[in-house]
Amino acid sequence: MTTKKTTAREKNRFADEMAESFGGLRQLGMIDDASYKTTMRDLNREGGGDMIVPLTAEDIRTLRERAHVSQSVLAKYLNLTVDHVSKLERGAVRPTGAVLAMLNVIRRKGIEAII
Repeated sequence: MTTKKTTAREKNRFADEMAESFGGLRQLGMIDDASYKTTMRDLNREGGGDMIVPLTAEDIRTLRERAHVSQSVLAKYLNLTVDHVSKLERGAVRPTGAVLAMLNVIRRKGIEAII
């Protein structure tokens, strides 16, 4: 009997399907929030819409405008230069790493989450 080695892509697909299933169970009220959050953490997911997603220049500008802050204020909160924030909003530079994670926190929870 031979066994097939599971690829990383298959594991990720399985985790995505499990996350979607548990999201449905949560919406139906079949599992509580604590169980859902624990499961998402175990699946290396932050919980449905909580995953870090790539953001476009327009998304970043919209986040900043929705928070009613200037580029210089956002730069200070993210520990960046004003020039870098400007480049992010023009699409000259794409956010990665910690900057992308912080922008996703702002997207999900608002600017108050990082102040």
